[in-house]
Amino acid sequence: MAWCDECDHLVEDDQLDEAGACPTCGTVLTEPAPRPIPWYFKAMVVAFIIYLGWRGYQGIDWVIHHV
Repeated sequence: MAWCDECDHLVEDDQLDEAGACPTCGTVLTEPAPRPIPWYFKAMVVAFIIYLGWRGYQGIDWVIHHV
């Protein structure tokens, strides 16, 4: 599968024409480009890091007060 930057979607190998062009816009796709990482995945990673940082702080604070 190839990624078309002009159309912003994946193109199946069987949808490409003989020259390897996108069927929608006609851009020649020479090699498969990596899919872009969705913004919501990046937001989830940032939220996860903030959450783990907060829980780590709470754990250290608990240890300090109970030891």
